[in-house]
Amino acid sequence: MDSPRGRIYLMGGLLDGSVPLSATTVQHFDRCLGCMACVTSCPSGVQYGRLIEQTRAYVEERYDRPLGERLQRALVFAAVPHPRRLRLALALTPPRLPGALRPFAELKPPWRSAELPPEVTPAAGRRRARVGLLLGCVQRVVFGDVNAATARVLAAEGCEVVAPRGQQCCGALHLHAGRHDEGLRRAERIAETFAGLDAIVVNAAGCGSHLKDAGLGIRVVDVSELLAELGPRARRRPLALRVAYQDACHLGHAQAIREAPRRLLRSIPGLELLEPAEQAICCGSAGVYNLTQPAAAQELGERKAANVAATGAEVYAAANPGCLVQVSTYLRRSGRRLPAVHPVELLDASIRGSGRFRVIARARR
Repeated sequence: MDSPRGRIYLMGGLLDGSVPLSATTVQHFDRCLGCMACVTSCPSGVQYGRLIEQTRAYVEERYDRPLGERLQRALVFAAVPHPRRLRLALALTPPRLPGALRPFAELKPPWRSAELPPEVTPAAGRRRARVGLLLGCVQRVVFGDVNAATARVLAAEGCEVVAPRGQQCCGALHLHAGRHDEGLRRAERIAETFAGLDAIVVNAAGCGSHLKDAGLGIRVVDVSELLAELGPRARRRPLALRVAYQDACHLGHAQAIREAPRRLLRSIPGLELLEPAEQAICCGSAGVYNLTQPAAAQELGERKAANVAATGAEVYAAANPGCLVQVSTYLRRSGRRLPAVHPVELLDASIRGSGRFRVIARARR
């Protein structure tokens, strides 16, 4: 029942009344990562991702969760989608918490970056596109320097970048956890915020997948996807680094974007791109999965961190904030304190030819 086929059987049973909506049934749906690996490997093209999203919405509407689970989920959605609250929660969370709150403390990253790009960053030279930059929630609080680097790289490659301060959470976490309607409403507000631009550029794989699926009437692109389309214009300077790049599930499986971030990294002179084993397997972050299913998430995090460490890399890179937090946590626990960065930060350091990357690398260990 913890396989995609088994869960689809349970979904059918819920619809025809042969399976009750019980704690056991809900547990099997909760254990799903939603990583979409089954979708890319299915020879029949079954759209499991849409099925599990609809089922989780069904569960949240009709199932009365135990008090502890309700409290845990309430805390997640009271803090994570709101940058100011999240910043305060990270600052005040003690090193240890009891019971269901324990993962909040254990996964709290030891760094935070509040760096923000300007609301408008002009294009360098002839303008090739005018795009909006999604700042995100966790991205804005924990990886603000990723947003700043994204704006600089896009501008260097000929894009005018608009990054409104007032933009809100896109709703990806809500949809992933069964809050379907709120997830779509938030996506629609993002589309309204960026109306009139050529595209919304996203540097967080989960957010990009959600906004693309929402069908917003405005183009949504991952930053690596857009840079690959535009082609390089800015000069790259050498970065002599061994970098282990991990496919984020919602970039590789959900959006089928695998080559673009690798092409971005290979464009940097001196950089050696390394491939960890088991790229198709999720790291265990998966939205709020590492908070609600900590034991399974830990097993996956340790496995992924071991694969990254086995490459002998100096730097760990992934295109999603959840992956960066999850894997770097387990790298630290294993004694391998590799800096965790987004690929666009490496490209930014190469274009700028500055030592800023070294500062970020020292901080993110």
